[in-house]
Amino acid sequence: MRFLMLVLTDPDLTEPEEGPITIETWVDETYGAGRAVEGDRLRPASEARTIRRRKGDVIVSDGPFAEAYELIGGFDVLECATLEEAVDIASRHPMASGGVIQLHPAWPLDL
Repeated sequence: MRFLMLVLTDPDLTEPEEGPITIETWVDETYGAGRAVEGDRLRPASEARTIRRRKGDVIVSDGPFAEAYELIGGFDVLECATLEEAVDIASRHPMASGGVIQLHPAWPLDL
């Protein structure tokens, strides 16, 4: 089962804790074991675009400047047998202590 793991900032966190392991160790453990298949940091929101199609028109806006106060800083695609395994992997990521991690189970298209 695949999970999209979003790594977010937490602007309300004034004193972030140090994570249980470094990001380098997390990457080695997770990618080295084949439990993550892809991931990267994201460029700043100011370089992103939001796209909508309305009544045949394509509307492109700068950045994802919705009402969200958390910013997505990166992502990983996890390959796990269960949600519990994905939660365990996500909980060891350093940003689980210094930010926020979201897990989104993939819903594959049956084509």
